Amino acid sequence: MAKVSVIGSGFSSLSAACYLAKQGHETEVFEKNDTIGGRARQLNKQGFTFDMGPSWYWMPDIFEKFFADFDKSPSDYYELGKLDPAYKIFFKDEVITIGDTLEKICQEFERIEPGSSRHLKKFIAKAGDNYDIAINEIVLRPGLSPTELVTKDTVLRVGQFFRTISGEVRRRFKNPMLISTLEFPVLFLGAKPSKTPSFYSFMNFADFGLGTWHPKGGMFEVVKAMKSLAEELGVVFHTGKAVQKINVSSGKVDSIEVDGKSFPSDIVIAGADYHHAESLLDQNYRQYSENYWQKKTYAPSSLLFYVGFDKKLANVEHHNLFFDTDFDKHAKEIYDRPQWPEEPLFYANFPSVTDNSMAPEGAEAGFFLIPIAPGLEDTDALRNQYFDIILERLEERTNQSLKNNIIFKESFCVNDFVEEYNSFKGNAYGMANTLSQTAFLRPNLKSSKVNNLYFTGQLTVPGPGVPPALISGKLVADLIKNKK
Repeated sequence: MAKVSVIGSGFSSLSAACYLAKQGHETEVFEKNDTIGGRARQLNKQGFTFDMGPSWYWMPDIFEKFFADFDKSPSDYYELGKLDPAYKIFFKDEVITIGDTLEKICQEFERIEPGSSRHLKKFIAKAGDNYDIAINEIVLRPGLSPTELVTKDTVLRVGQFFRTISGEVRRRFKNPMLISTLEFPVLFLGAKPSKTPSFYSFMNFADFGLGTWHPKGGMFEVVKAMKSLAEELGVVFHTGKAVQKINVSSGKVDSIEVDGKSFPSDIVIAGADYHHAESLLDQNYRQYSENYWQKKTYAPSSLLFYVGFDKKLANVEHHNLFFDTDFDKHAKEIYDRPQWPEEPLFYANFPSVTDNSMAPEGAEAGFFLIPIAPGLEDTDALRNQYFDIILERLEERTNQSLKNNIIFKESFCVNDFVEEYNSFKGNAYGMANTLSQTAFLRPNLKSSKVNNLYFTGQLTVPGPGVPPALISGKLVADLIKNKK
């Protein structure tokens, strides 16, 4: 069997490593940082635990399928619980609570807009059909050809690829708060609802139909589980080992260079940022020009804060969305006129509300995220300015004082995404899933210029998000298995 080198240790790399080891390949993972997980690393400080990146556990069926491929279950590695409520959305003069069943959510919609539950049930039923097609057909295809998208199911839904989520939602619902609630899930795909095909309503089914879950101890427990599985399969991990070069001989990968040492490799899988991974090749072996990368539409970057509070917070849930400012205006400041937002929407995650392992007794762990355009200027002054903005709104909307209860605050932004993850323009979620950047129109899983060089992760197929990353790793392993 082949000797495989995997660059990076995020979800897609871990997935690929597991599948390749199962195939019998001698597999090694090289991670530039001192801990594994890529964007899903964990921060531990003064008894507080923070997921540094992904914090939403959606699409539990994808995780089940991944572990089932190795005759395992998530429960073999971590404890999973469904959140109720799933999350809370703060608007300017109202709070919407999303429960753990569609029936509870329908009741909340009726409270806001009488008669809307009937439309919601139809919308989610259609979204459920799309979910079945997307997860069991489309995302399992490697993006090698446009014909992969042509099935009897997709032909019947071709119109949904030319209509938008925004149009579909606004056709059924009139209340702006309900519209924002239904448009929110596609933000995980990294694009404006007005630019996202309506077929992607399957994300609404992932939200309202399948619910929001939490692995006890945080999302990093999934990373630890995948690493444990990989090691059971014989995968070897190297941390603090940045790959400086991918060597090619006679048009085929030959080895990788790490700290001046050469590691012979029959196959190389780059799970690092795609743009960065290609920069490890000599110019003539790169598939995509700098102009190509510059022209693409990227998912947002993020300004993140990890905050330890010395008391329990009132009036918040595990997941909280603050949509108390103009949703469309902030979206334009990310995609249309890239700039620091005047009045940012933000997300606040307090995992210790439901999981007491995440903070010391009587304290609260707070993770805050402001979506911003990639490539913006990033300074300490700007970070502090925006922390003050969101803290003031958090205090106002939840009716409590918090400034004097902060034990510590750490931040992570554009410069850190570039430095820690070699992220192009400091993007946080990869390339947006717009119509022109879907499936075969995304950067390829397989190099067209170098034999036995493959790519995986959020800049390639199928796209942004943790479940797609698991699938991306499987897709690239299948390509290798089938020699495509």
